[in-house]
Amino acid sequence: MKLLEERIRQEGLILSDTVLKVDSFLNHQVDTQLALEIGREFGRIFAGETITKVLTIEASGIQFAMAAGIALNVPFIYAKKKKAVTLAEQVYSAPVHSFTRQETYQVSISQKYLGPNDKVLIVDDFLATGAALVGLVDIVKEAGAELVGVGCVIEKSFQEGRGLLEQRGVRVHSLARIASMSPGEVHFVEEESTTQQPKEKVQC
Repeated sequence: MKLLEERIRQEGLILSDTVLKVDSFLNHQVDTQLALEIGREFGRIFAGETITKVLTIEASGIQFAMAAGIALNVPFIYAKKKKAVTLAEQVYSAPVHSFTRQETYQVSISQKYLGPNDKVLIVDDFLATGAALVGLVDIVKEAGAELVGVGCVIEKSFQEGRGLLEQRGVRVHSLARIASMSPGEVHFVEEESTTQQPKEKVQC
């Protein structure tokens, strides 16, 4: 998605070869029109599937799951990281380790909203280590639902997340795939694979 790649080039803050901040337009302050465009793109990519639910995890994936749900005209659900006192019914749950927060927590979804008749698209903002997405995949499996695929806004392709998902037979589609990055420059997968000429450095 070229529009997204351009915003990463222009506004992304690369703190190291593994840390990218997109707070100004994706996951702290949100460009709502861009979020809706991201949802439409997921809707286009997965249009051939009879999706009944879009699933994400709180909190940074919510806006993109909602946008995808709008595009597909289906509800979206978000897994909660802490069980609220109001969530008294039976739940599906899975452990997820957060590498950014260095903690492991149980994510849960009410069994009322996910079941064997559902065809699910998982949407999230980042794919890196894949821990959160593997947890959601496990929940879909526990519910007996069919997983259509995983849609990620930004993927750090140099980390292991995609491989972990594909080992489970999961279809993965990311809108911007970063091949490598360091302070001041970013290379996307398309840039790496489409030419044998010297890499063009993109200033951030």
